[in-house]
Amino acid sequence: MPTSKYPPEVRERATRLALEARADPETRNGAIARIAEQTDVNKEALRNWVKKAEAANLPVETEDVQARIRRLEKENRELRKSNDILRSATAFFGKAEFDRLQK
Repeated sequence: MPTSKYPPEVRERATRLALEARADPETRNGAIARIAEQTDVNKEALRNWVKKAEAANLPVETEDVQARIRRLEKENRELRKSNDILRSATAFFGKAEFDRLQK
């Protein structure tokens, strides 16, 4: 049996990137050629891997879904806190400017 030219990690990563890019309508055109160039993989090899993956319906997402949700919820909390701080600062400085103009 012939040995593979590419390590399994490279094969898996390139295939996952290509599948994700092909799923997005904005990045679909030329996705395989672009990702093959970025990962230094032969474009025809990547095309075959993607075909097999799509036929097997391999999951595109490798990140644990619960971990991703926790990460996004944390980011959401931080953004809400930042927005509250910015709203308070805007109100404070707006009031100070209004008071300055009244004098």
